[in-house]
Amino acid sequence: MNDELTHFNDQQRAKMVDVSEKEVTKRVAVAVSKIAMKPETLQRIREGRIAKGDVLAVAQVAGVMAAKKTWEIIPMCHPLPLTGIDIRFSYADEATLDIEATVKTTGKTGVEMEALTAASAAALTIYDMCKAMDKEMVIGPTYLQSKTGGKSGDFYRSEA
Repeated sequence: MNDELTHFNDQQRAKMVDVSEKEVTKRVAVAVSKIAMKPETLQRIREGRIAKGDVLAVAQVAGVMAAKKTWEIIPMCHPLPLTGIDIRFSYADEATLDIEATVKTTGKTGVEMEALTAASAAALTIYDMCKAMDKEMVIGPTYLQSKTGGKSGDFYRSEA
């Protein structure tokens, strides 16, 4: 792994990395997040009894939209033509919802930030839709699970 930071110019000021000489490769990143809540809140999500609507459907759309807009909110991210985005939810236990975001592209730079942004936005949307009944929800951890493609090679988290 290269420990050299590439987001600084010769004056040690932030810059967007020049990827023009990099190879185009298929790139996939998977990020995960969690949101813990009261068991009653998660039960109401499962049963579709949240007043604002279908929480997971809205969170899924929010995650997709966030991935597509990552370059607009993370200053040094490149605008990327994303070729696939998938957001999946699973019930870890009676009070925790797991979120997995998979983002794909064929390009010169990776989609790790897009996957992390998607997972985060999905979790934040769940919080927003349920905060009237449960302000104590906790988001996280959020982390990169894996990434494939590119010069630095593949990465698979050994433990979460």
